[in-house]
Amino acid sequence: MPIDESLRGLANLSTEAVDPELAAIDRMSVAELAAVMNAADAAVPGAVARALPSIVPAIEAVTERVRAGGRLVYVGAGTPGRLGVLDASECPPTFGTEPERVVGIIAGGPVALVSAVEGAEDDAELGEQAMAEAGIGPMDAVVGIASSGRTPYVVAAIAEARRRGALTVGLSCNVGAELSSVAEHAIEIEVGPELISGSTRLKAGTAQKLVLNMFSTITMVQVGKTYGNLMVDVRASNAKLRERAVRIVRAIAGVDRPTATLALERTGYRVKHAVLMLRLGLAPEDAEERLAAVGGRLRDVLEGTA
Repeated sequence: MPIDESLRGLANLSTEAVDPELAAIDRMSVAELAAVMNAADAAVPGAVARALPSIVPAIEAVTERVRAGGRLVYVGAGTPGRLGVLDASECPPTFGTEPERVVGIIAGGPVALVSAVEGAEDDAELGEQAMAEAGIGPMDAVVGIASSGRTPYVVAAIAEARRRGALTVGLSCNVGAELSSVAEHAIEIEVGPELISGSTRLKAGTAQKLVLNMFSTITMVQVGKTYGNLMVDVRASNAKLRERAVRIVRAIAGVDRPTATLALERTGYRVKHAVLMLRLGLAPEDAEERLAAVGGRLRDVLEGTA
């Protein structure tokens, strides 16, 4: 049976390589396997560090789009797609963003989050269609995630997003990836062969998670979603987060628990507004106006630059 031309290069990918030193893992004890896996995972941050020269300008470019009101959109298939959706879903509770500001798109749709959707990652046309359905445009930043760097759905989606004027980033775990050739910013994290050959949910997945953490967290810090390392835009939607909001207000405003709690209740549990009420004596509506004037940066208001 002739091989599909698009698959000929798979055997040469580092993510598909077989490490001969791991050929006997099925004979190892649990303790031995745990040690081997831990040692392999420990190498991942170093691989990410070596890619920082390409990661930093990509995040800077994404931040510009988000600061101007655009979206951060992740697109992937399988494990990379799930990681993108995970990162996007954490932004509203952590940073108080609207659900549509950071978006995760996965080949095969929502069902692919819990079940494999066979063939979805190989459909380039569906990748293009996903960008159209998401209304991708010049304001947006789209990050394509593919361990191999050749996933047709992701490559096509990034090519289409770029055609639509969006900022595009390609995140892969192979050098010289096809995805890198279609994206404006190419990030290649070479993690080498996996413990189980080809199982890119392991080191490649860990590397992608680390990089996506950088994209969302650094972008949000840059646009004023934190005060120092405090999540002052936390959405206090449950008891744990309400308690966190109280601790944050106490730390910044230097007040006792009852005072912090009362201020939060008066402001609908909006941390920034409660802090400005206590520190500057502002009414909630005045706090809102002052924050809006500086793009929500609490430090700028507290330090008198707004």
